[in-house]
Amino acid sequence: MPEGMKLFTGNAHKELAKEVANYLGIAIADATVTTFSDGEIRVHINENARGTDVFILQPTCTPVNNNIMELLLMVDALKRASAGRITAVIPYYGYARQDRKVQPRVPISAKLVADIIAAAGTNRLLTVDLHVGQIQGFFNIPVDNLYAAPVLLEYIRKNYDLKNLVIVSPDAGGVERARAFAKRLQCSIAIIDKRREVMNVSQVMNVIGEVEEKDTIILDDMIDTGGTTVQAAGALKDKGAKQVFAACTHAVLSGSAVEGVNKSIIKELIVTNTIPLDSKKEQCKKLTVLSIAPLLGEAIKRIHEESSISSLFV
Repeated sequence: MPEGMKLFTGNAHKELAKEVANYLGIAIADATVTTFSDGEIRVHINENARGTDVFILQPTCTPVNNNIMELLLMVDALKRASAGRITAVIPYYGYARQDRKVQPRVPISAKLVADIIAAAGTNRLLTVDLHVGQIQGFFNIPVDNLYAAPVLLEYIRKNYDLKNLVIVSPDAGGVERARAFAKRLQCSIAIIDKRREVMNVSQVMNVIGEVEEKDTIILDDMIDTGGTTVQAAGALKDKGAKQVFAACTHAVLSGSAVEGVNKSIIKELIVTNTIPLDSKKEQCKKLTVLSIAPLLGEAIKRIHEESSISSLFV
């Protein structure tokens, strides 16, 4: 059991926080996070945190703004309680897709959120699979961006025939990720060429690569509405793919995503638990959820011990 460390959590993902605490061999620290009748969030730290190495586990998923505010208020409360160091553990970083100006007169929301988190008093950030790695540069504090690849790769190796497998990038931006997976699995890759005409709506244009009579895994960092993944699956099937699977780190699954996956030809959707899935696990029988608690727990342990975590960046 690490000494001088405390793990706090808001209301966003208590299940994952319990798993991480079990890995570390500690109890979740006592804090009250409630809401006043008018919607204001109230935070109270119920135990001594003076001089302690504090970790706050809080993915900024739906409801995004509420979860961000919970995190900020917990950071401020612990800073004022004289915590020694405050590390925000954000398995899923909300607003990450708004990382640049794609048209005039729009904010760079990912940068603004980064500034707010640091301004609240956060000393360090630990996250998983940022939408783009450049977001690390939005912070003026140390950022450890872990990859869920080891968790996904282990499952794929154990459950798939690697000799007949093709890793598929759903767009040009994900080619590097697909290539890294394919290299470790020693299999080939394919790319979906698509054009996005309207926000959250994508149109598949072409499949680049040999997928005929192959088992294919569409690999992405997140699945939101599921439109890209479902359309990509259809395009792969049209090109003669034997079976189509999908894998991602962050299962946002908003709107009718679960229904879309259920109706699609995708045989299995492999995800991690960076985001709480609640009833979606029952609604989608194709969903396989892998835990990243050991990965986060080991990173937290090494940060606390001031030892290297570079071996976790596989």
